[in-house]
Amino acid sequence: MSEGGTTIEYTPTWVVAVVCSVIVLISLVAERILHFFGKYLKKKNQKPLFEALQKIKEELMLLGFISLLLTVFQDRIAKICISEDLANQWLPCKEKKEVTTEHFQTLFSSFLPNGNGRRLLAEPADFTAYCTTKGKVPLLSTTALHHLHIFIFVLAVVHVTFSALTIVFGSTKIHQWKNWEDYAKDMEDDPEGVVKTKITQVQEHDFIKGRFLGIGKNSEIQGWVYSFFKQFYGSVTKSDYITLRLGFIMTHCRGNPKFNFHNYMMRALEADFKKVVGISWYLWAFVVIFLLLNFVGWHTYFWIAFIPFILLLAVGTKLEHIITQLAQEVAERHMVVTGELVVQPSDNHFWFNRPRLVLRLIHIILFQNSFEMAFFAWIWVQYGFNSCMMGQVRFIIPRLVIGVFVQFVCSYSTLPLYAFVTQMGSSYKKAIFEEHIQEGLVGWARKARKKNKGSGFKRSSNESSQVGPKEESPLVFEMHKVNGKESSSSAV
Repeated sequence: MSEGGTTIEYTPTWVVAVVCSVIVLISLVAERILHFFGKYLKKKNQKPLFEALQKIKEELMLLGFISLLLTVFQDRIAKICISEDLANQWLPCKEKKEVTTEHFQTLFSSFLPNGNGRRLLAEPADFTAYCTTKGKVPLLSTTALHHLHIFIFVLAVVHVTFSALTIVFGSTKIHQWKNWEDYAKDMEDDPEGVVKTKITQVQEHDFIKGRFLGIGKNSEIQGWVYSFFKQFYGSVTKSDYITLRLGFIMTHCRGNPKFNFHNYMMRALEADFKKVVGISWYLWAFVVIFLLLNFVGWHTYFWIAFIPFILLLAVGTKLEHIITQLAQEVAERHMVVTGELVVQPSDNHFWFNRPRLVLRLIHIILFQNSFEMAFFAWIWVQYGFNSCMMGQVRFIIPRLVIGVFVQFVCSYSTLPLYAFVTQMGSSYKKAIFEEHIQEGLVGWARKARKKNKGSGFKRSSNESSQVGPKEESPLVFEMHKVNGKESSSSAV
């Protein structure tokens, strides 16, 4: 037998078989659950959500690969030696010998023979002796490596769970707007409204009265302050929805006044979910930076809680202010309009003229908040509530309050605002078409591009005059352009 524990050479075969059977059974059950859930989504024609499920599987596969690397190279990592002076720099806690081991022994003493408190992972004594003979210490012990392994797993699970909960609660909020969609359609179908020529007093319109705060620098400041508080109560009103819906239809779907804006908005949100649920490279970089700066005295675990909090307030305020800007533009240009009041969607209202940037920020908000909650749970379970890494109570309570606040506001306010306001950009998303139409148009556009590459632009220019109206011809190619932009943004 080895000094660090019994090897598989001297382990009963029935023990090996039972342990392997349990692990394989749990894995198969989890795989079957994901498989049947995927089949259910495909049966319900929920392709965006199905793609989000595939994204979750990719993240799980990445976690499995990380686990494999940690397991395979743990012995080699433990044999990397560094000087003791270097090992004592940038510690998360002031060095106290055997503190972690005592907690570990207390937690698992009931499962270990003779109560001798062996480590969960076998850490042969020769690893420590290997570095001690050189007057050095191991770079990372196998026990610390095992704890890091658990933290990465907890982080991914919490992030996927929190993202899913945010989408579910946000979608529930957006479904409440379905009544406004039905009301807008009923108004369009009203025969009396079609016959009469309507004159709209701009200043008397509900949308303008609720959003227009006057002209000048003071009104600009008031607009930002109003937008900041508006995100917490009644972030989207009935007049907001009806007016912005009409602006979208008149800009992008003029030939289809009965366009179902609500269904389009839900399809676009479902398509964005697969981007939110993933963990991009820059998010992993954030994890590494936090682990680097989380040394004693800096209270990094406390200050990091304010990053998603500040970003959330900034994004919510900006989205509300875009609605205010749309009202401002109309009120400054017109006193009276013939027909309904129509706003003009534009990318100029968004940061750097990029509506998609808002989704990236929401992604960062959700991940950082998940990271904060996962780190708290991991420390509590792994080292105990009194661990120095947990911090003082005066730091813990604000972290938890901020985490719950961010999750709640992002679910019920920021995400629905994003789904609604980002449709006020200069272009539309491919979700504007039903799924079967999307596939047909994208396929047609790809074939057209291949033909253009083979025959040149002369043939395409000659055929363009035979396609039909100007508004319909570029639609297919615009669809392919939108699809290309979204695929490239997801790759980044």
